[in-house]
Amino acid sequence: MARRLRIRPASVPLRGHCRPPGDKSVSHRVAILGGLAEGVTRIRGFLDAEDTRATLDAMAALGAEVEEVGDAITIGGGRLKPPEQALDLGNSGTGMRLLCGMLAGHRDLRGSEITLVGDASLSSRPMGRIIDPLMTMGAVIESAQQRAPLRIRPQALEAIRYSTPVASAQVKSALLLAGLSAEGETVVVEPGPSRDHTERLLPAFGVPLLDGAPGVGVRGGSRLKGASIHVPGDLSSAAFLLAAAVLVPGSEVEIENVGLNPTRDGFLRVLDALGARLELSLDKSVGLEPVGTLCARHQSLEGIAIPASWVPLAIDEFPIIMALAASARGQSTIQGAQELRVKESDRIAVMCTALRSLGVRVDETPDGAVIEGGAIQGGTVDSHGDHRIAMSAAVLGLIAQDEIIVEQAEWIATSYPGFVDDLKGLGADAAWLD
Repeated sequence: MARRLRIRPASVPLRGHCRPPGDKSVSHRVAILGGLAEGVTRIRGFLDAEDTRATLDAMAALGAEVEEVGDAITIGGGRLKPPEQALDLGNSGTGMRLLCGMLAGHRDLRGSEITLVGDASLSSRPMGRIIDPLMTMGAVIESAQQRAPLRIRPQALEAIRYSTPVASAQVKSALLLAGLSAEGETVVVEPGPSRDHTERLLPAFGVPLLDGAPGVGVRGGSRLKGASIHVPGDLSSAAFLLAAAVLVPGSEVEIENVGLNPTRDGFLRVLDALGARLELSLDKSVGLEPVGTLCARHQSLEGIAIPASWVPLAIDEFPIIMALAASARGQSTIQGAQELRVKESDRIAVMCTALRSLGVRVDETPDGAVIEGGAIQGGTVDSHGDHRIAMSAAVLGLIAQDEIIVEQAEWIATSYPGFVDDLKGLGADAAWLD
């Protein structure tokens, strides 16, 4: 059901502390690996949101025994079976792409046909970057113009050494998951860094990584064993609260249990370059992922040119980065971010349209934008079904000259169901209108 969110300009500073929801990327991966692993996997901090639930439900439909006990999830895995119906991934591009790799050669599923479907948004997103290298390995995947629904007939695969045209954690992870079922050693080489959650998780499940310098690989036939995993808080979700604190005068907000993976720190680099100095403290025990506390205070921002090399390290945070740039003094430029055009929406086009509707001068480019910072007017922003667009517009509502109404704000639930409550808990005037 479509919902509208109203945010009024902040009348008081934002104050307090909170914990962001579990990391979305890690939650997807641990759901899949837990279903593959022999024995029981225990997960704490799993993201309870629509996208990650879709992946967890898909693994349950494939035979994984999923049980929720208090704040923990256990997965009994090791033996999969063909599902009774199509696996519906909803809006989850990560879930669909990673499952495509995992299913392509899985021994338990050979001889069956498995269909992956999604909502209208997911069905419009390109899957060729996954399909092409998987078919090179011998996968049988049918689709219409390389978009969902995807029909997969699992069968024996041959390992490959694959160089990705762009750094993509989803492509890398899908190929590594396929490589677990392939004959030989599968190695993925990227032109730059991408998030390394899969590489951190595989050894925890008993799978050693191959040093395929300059790439990373796995050996076919490797067996996974159940593990105990703590999912850290999602920096991509925390980014909205940190940005709100930086923008609203007098604010001071502390965010606890934030994942600080160095392949995800692009947002922190951009904040620092804009002039926002965060206080960071690392927890003593970090487990598989570095975890810490971030404290943000209101600071004036200056426009910057964002290096293209930072784009893969902040790919999910660019809507809120564009919102920050709109409030900074001077001009900000974004280049090398064409990947944003194939997310839940065309995030370059949708954010440029949203900012213009709020009175911001923006020039859209093929791979980014040029943004002239200034006053933010009130108005209505259509999120186009994109959770990160919706939350970025909500943050701008705190410093706008008049209230902002966000259309299709219900999509926030795909990654951060508690966002509005957390924002209100810090002192924001936010309310659902429907």
